[in-house]
Amino acid sequence: MKESEKIKIGIVDDDLLFVQLLKDYIDKDGRYQTILTCTGGTAFLGEIETNTPDILILDLRMTDGSGLDVLSALSQTDTEMKIIVLSSFYRRSFMGQMLKMGAHAFLSKEIELSELPAVINAVHENGHYFSNDQVEVMRHQLSNKLPEFHAYSKDDLTEREIDVLRLVCQQMSTKEIADALFISPKTVETHKTNLMIKTCVKNMAGLVIYAVQNRIIDANEIVLLDK
Repeated sequence: MKESEKIKIGIVDDDLLFVQLLKDYIDKDGRYQTILTCTGGTAFLGEIETNTPDILILDLRMTDGSGLDVLSALSQTDTEMKIIVLSSFYRRSFMGQMLKMGAHAFLSKEIELSELPAVINAVHENGHYFSNDQVEVMRHQLSNKLPEFHAYSKDDLTEREIDVLRLVCQQMSTKEIADALFISPKTVETHKTNLMIKTCVKNMAGLVIYAVQNRIIDANEIVLLDK
């Protein structure tokens, strides 16, 4: 694979040994290239104007600028970078809040390294990743315990936008949605953009939460990716 075709990865974590081990593992896979590592959120925010990854793997607890600081700062920008929060401070009950803050996936550092490529690919292609455990949380907690988005009514969405939203919840890629609806990938991206504007969310994961909260889909309909 050409260097220009590889998914560019950034790692922000203040555990230097963890960063090096993770970087070595990622770079052995020919699909990825680690282009940036930082030991704190402050340093990372100073780097991204000139060196922006496609996917950021972000810790929450760091001494020099926490992961929450990074999420907050990035929420004020129009970056297309996708964020995987990977932290030892993981609680399933925090998942919805992480996604609302702009994360595209939220994982524990206790996951197997072999699971990470599937997560990276899902986030890169589909805009979000939910594990089995997290879907269970969404089924039983999300719609009741998270505040409603301040957004357009679901009645303000067009029929085609709702079609696209339902397929996003099936973790389908842009090309797969285009094929299913017999429209172009560019049109799919336009519908996704319009959906995010109308629903006031920041990423595909936010759209899934919106769809559950507004009963456009049932949480049981969310499709899990095979590991």
